[in-house]
Amino acid sequence: MTGAPHATRETSARAVVVDGPRQYRLVRGVPALPGPHQVRVAVYAAGVSATERALYEGTPHVADARYPVTPGREWSGTVDAVGEDTDPSLLGRKVVAEGIRSCLSCARCREGATPLCLGGAEITGVTLPGAFADALTLPARLLHLLRDEADLTAAALLQPGAVAAAAVLAGEPRPGERVAVLGAGTLGLLTVQLLAAVSPVELLVVDPLRYRAERALRLGASGIHTPDDLGSLRGRCDLVVETAGANESALDACQLARRGGRTVLTGSFDETARGIDPGHLITNQLTVRTVCGAPPAAWSYAVRAFTAGQLDPARLISHALPLSEFPRAVALSQSGGPEVGKVLLCPGTD
Repeated sequence: MTGAPHATRETSARAVVVDGPRQYRLVRGVPALPGPHQVRVAVYAAGVSATERALYEGTPHVADARYPVTPGREWSGTVDAVGEDTDPSLLGRKVVAEGIRSCLSCARCREGATPLCLGGAEITGVTLPGAFADALTLPARLLHLLRDEADLTAAALLQPGAVAAAAVLAGEPRPGERVAVLGAGTLGLLTVQLLAAVSPVELLVVDPLRYRAERALRLGASGIHTPDDLGSLRGRCDLVVETAGANESALDACQLARRGGRTVLTGSFDETARGIDPGHLITNQLTVRTVCGAPPAAWSYAVRAFTAGQLDPARLISHALPLSEFPRAVALSQSGGPEVGKVLLCPGTD
């Protein structure tokens, strides 16, 4: 479809701009119209994750970041403008979108593995402007449409939901299996919800903080443990999904798997993480998969599960703050504690 851009509004818009470690501005300007094959989205809510905290703190977790940058990888919103050669029926639709803008032409992209793009992929909220803003412009091909009645506050967590979906797809869970999830943060709890829908005979969650593990019991887990309990669980699980990124969690995940079992690693590890024992892997013939990012198939899985009610991110959210409270949102997210779950910035409710 061709023609001039279509828009439902032209107003000033705000954006958080991080200029460097612990340096930020709240800027205001006229939102640009989208270009060909693009849409502009009015952001409703955006999640604060480890990536946004690292961007603000300047830690190595996001070494590819290019300052200045507007953070915000996890978000939901409503299309309020479409560019040339973009379907005007998208106007007014509730959406989420993939954050990896891959080249689409390399071998990995052609097989659907966009997180492995060989052509220099860009990432929304890291190398390109993100959703800590009133408006976000992106290619229409990245959109996933939501139902008109969708809860946009909950939908803001469909980005980590898609990563959880990628982990579940990689693990290939089957009904009646014994499954464990290491880590009860956002990614771990979303993974628990998706795994519970597969009807495991046992779904265990391991986290050093009991109050975090107890949240998993309300989301479908059948039992909770701390790392101190791992000796009694060793070799029991058909599938183990690691989401913690802790120093010992990759090693622990492999040791929990039964002989011939499967382990999926999704955590973000640093150089202090303890390595996996290759002898243990070979002797026990373990299958180990890794997940970093979410390909299109995982996004589709997560959106379907959200629409069906199998994935309910709203139950993880504890705070929703206005865009102007960016530093407080980061500090609150960093603080943890029993009263802090997922923290959102909500430009759409300011």
